[in-house]
Amino acid sequence: MRSKLSPLSVMSTAHLRTLAILLLSTWLAGTAHAHADASSLAGGFTSGFLHPVLGWDHVVAMVAVGLWGAFMGEKAVWTLPVVFPAVMAVGGVLGLLAVPVPFIEEGIAASAIVIGAMVAAALRPPLWLAAVVVGAFAIFHGHAHGAELPEAANPVLFTAGFMVATGLLHLGGILIGMAVRWPLGLKAVRLCGGLISLLGVGFLSGAL
Repeated sequence: MRSKLSPLSVMSTAHLRTLAILLLSTWLAGTAHAHADASSLAGGFTSGFLHPVLGWDHVVAMVAVGLWGAFMGEKAVWTLPVVFPAVMAVGGVLGLLAVPVPFIEEGIAASAIVIGAMVAAALRPPLWLAAVVVGAFAIFHGHAHGAELPEAANPVLFTAGFMVATGLLHLGGILIGMAVRWPLGLKAVRLCGGLISLLGVGFLSGAL
């Protein structure tokens, strides 16, 4: 029976409302300080790992990438989560070298808005187009990480840390997105996409 296979198939409307409230509460508590203070990080792998995790704008966007990949299915479920960190590394180098990239904060917020909206609207564009969208936004995320690299950090370990964290966030999105194979799971995933998009609007309003 399908109902026995999917945990989300028994999720009630009340559970979904609770999820929405928790996500919005988290945003309200942390939007003003979406990024970790680089000076408070000692440097190295642990600091790099915590850097994206402590920034909710990064978290929701990276989860959204995994969600969208799982929603599109087939090759996208692996392609998008690979494209994002690969291009993000390029953005990280640009940030580390202080190469100017305009509208970093706005770009990060827009990534959550756009990718979340793609999931909410159940859009499945050609894979190449989805990869371009994800890659373009990855530049902003990578630049933010590179620019905020603590002076005392080991650049290699710090980069490895935030790449691993990024991969795990993508994986979390993929695991949630796998629920699309069930009708109620599909609705829940689209709801998550909508919530991510709304959070992105909140991040954007804070960046403007």
